[in-house]
Amino acid sequence: METYDLTISGALQAIGSGQLSPVELTKAVFKRIEAVEGKIKAFVTIAKESAIEQARSAEINIKKGVKGALAGIPMAVKDNLCTEGIRTTCSSKILEKFIPPYESTVTKKLKEQGYVLTGKTNLDEFAMGSSTENSAFGATRNPWDTGRIPGGSSGGSCAAVSAGECIAALGSDTGGSIRQPAALCGVVGLKPTYGRVSRYGLVAFASSLDQIGPITKDVRDSAILLNVISGHDLLDSTSAPVEVPDFVSVLGRDIKGMKIGIPKEFLIEGMDKEVDAFVRDAIKKLESLGAVPLEVSLPHTGYAVAAYYILATSEASSNLARYDGVKYGLRAEGRDLMDMYMQTRAKGFGSEVKRRIILGTYALSSGYYDAYYKKAQQIRTLIKKDFQRAFETVDVIATPTTPAPAFKLGEKTEDPLQMYLSDIFTISVNLAGVPGISIPCGFTSGNLPVGLQLIGKHFDEESILKIAYAYEQSTDWHKKRPKL
Repeated sequence: METYDLTISGALQAIGSGQLSPVELTKAVFKRIEAVEGKIKAFVTIAKESAIEQARSAEINIKKGVKGALAGIPMAVKDNLCTEGIRTTCSSKILEKFIPPYESTVTKKLKEQGYVLTGKTNLDEFAMGSSTENSAFGATRNPWDTGRIPGGSSGGSCAAVSAGECIAALGSDTGGSIRQPAALCGVVGLKPTYGRVSRYGLVAFASSLDQIGPITKDVRDSAILLNVISGHDLLDSTSAPVEVPDFVSVLGRDIKGMKIGIPKEFLIEGMDKEVDAFVRDAIKKLESLGAVPLEVSLPHTGYAVAAYYILATSEASSNLARYDGVKYGLRAEGRDLMDMYMQTRAKGFGSEVKRRIILGTYALSSGYYDAYYKKAQQIRTLIKKDFQRAFETVDVIATPTTPAPAFKLGEKTEDPLQMYLSDIFTISVNLAGVPGISIPCGFTSGNLPVGLQLIGKHFDEESILKIAYAYEQSTDWHKKRPKL
């Protein structure tokens, strides 16, 4: 195994035994970045000098006996998380030169545990997209087939982990933006329960939906990272004051007798046949491990995409009003104040961001608020109740993560509706605020990864991690690496 292919747990073991130093590991990762980044384009900003310094500091601390949970582990961070002194662009021209004066809560926690920041990863502009083609700095490519998309909006983070350009990464998930690209890149992506992880320092897209989570090479690494980034934060009013269990401790426990719900609304016509077959095989594998599959119904699933794109765009319209050319970011010259606003936004925002701001502003406008925004909130409540009813009889719900494998670059850019439907299986999870994980469950005849999604009850990440780990340990899908 190449050094850059190590998992967090494998790297910590090698560092702890003296076989590998944080500096050696970090240099191996940067050597990999130099070799493949030209093909993948996973990063917006590469932080090599500061990373080597962080690795040296971790080395000194380890010799002193001060060992953080991530001491010396090179990680990438999605470029919508504020990092003090390192630019945070959201892959948008409007923030191209923005350097935050403060650290997000999650990256502060990673720092405290000794991680090494390799760089900031590419995303769809302001996390608005499903393919990482909407970035102002160019599209990221899928390591399994560089003519295809990596998914989005956390496509840069998922591609970087898949290609060995970091040991693990952080992403954000508003409607599937961690799980969908994780499935398409053949890695593990976890969206925690809304409120489990602080959003302080995450540049907001849709504040009632956004959640930060880990992107890793295996399930154990996701549990390790979730231990670090979880917890109540007074700086985030939506952060939940709930106890954080040791997520690693549940791994390896027997899943015999656990009930897995199979929603009839999710195994639909029009799905890619190979994806459908692999997901069904994964459910059979879980059954052979002692889990009990039961059919459940989530009857309002058909309304999820429409409700999501009203709520998310409405919140985006409000959140992105702060980019006016006055306080920070790009400022274009204009004839007067109003013209300056208009010029700044015309030059600073890409077409997808403009589309969503217009949609959201319309949905919130006088005379349309009740017909659109209020109705979408009511649908959201019904979707949440669907999950609550289903979880009265099952422990976890299993679905495909995506309806098809990664599509070709440019294939859906002219058809926003088809692009939006890429997240059809993930959106409901964000609307309900429940946790979900995507794990590799197969490869198509074209050697493209397929993901299985496991959904849990509010603040029950333990159950989805336990079942995901049991499945992973009984298969070899997570061990496959792309040839670059």
